[in-house]
Amino acid sequence: MKYVSAIIFAIAIVVAAWFLGNSYVSRANPDGVISVTGSGSENFTSDLIVWEGRFSQVSQNLEMAYNELNRDKATVRNYLIQKGIKEENIVFNSVQTSERRKEQYEKGNYIGSIFQGYQLTQNVKIESNDVEKVEQVSREITELLNKGVQFNSTPPRYYYTKLADLKIEMISKATEDARLRAEKIAENSGGRLGALKNANLGVFQITGQNSGEDYSWSGAYNTADKKKTASITMRLEYEID
Repeated sequence: MKYVSAIIFAIAIVVAAWFLGNSYVSRANPDGVISVTGSGSENFTSDLIVWEGRFSQVSQNLEMAYNELNRDKATVRNYLIQKGIKEENIVFNSVQTSERRKEQYEKGNYIGSIFQGYQLTQNVKIESNDVEKVEQVSREITELLNKGVQFNSTPPRYYYTKLADLKIEMISKATEDARLRAEKIAENSGGRLGALKNANLGVFQITGQNSGEDYSWSGAYNTADKKKTASITMRLEYEID
């Protein structure tokens, strides 16, 4: 009986050693997986421009201020149309009204304010696919000063209406770039590229061409430059056979 127990114990040790050894070999040789990141980029020129400006009038008489602002509005509209801007692309926003007051002090202490008049301000927005035309007008807008209009404008903003199509094209480029990288790595390691296990889309970026603009973790979207560069990354995981 004592010999039988010893034999069973010895067999148990051998079996346990075999399982542990096999487990070690399995852990030491996991299924081959390769991760690669590909990129795709495309230069393009904006096909939509948005430009905004504002003008204002100040008067102690509210009605007079409104009438003068309406005169300026007509002057601005006529000027833009004469410059080649289509009337349907010109949008005037509602008039904003505020009081202008001058603060009064006596011996360094605030004692109140004096009413100086009403300030009425109106914004105008031009949105057009004729990018070059609106660009030119935005540079010449100071000509309105000669017509008695104090016009202040902001820099134009540039957009691209075919961005969705461009993004699909770039995803295709980034995917192909990643696949070629993976094939090269598999070839150099003596293996063969297997099935695709996972694909993750990276951040979509739009920056100005040759601007040195920094990328953002949340994605950059440049509107200041007419000529832009769009880029995207794609991370792929493949099995290695």
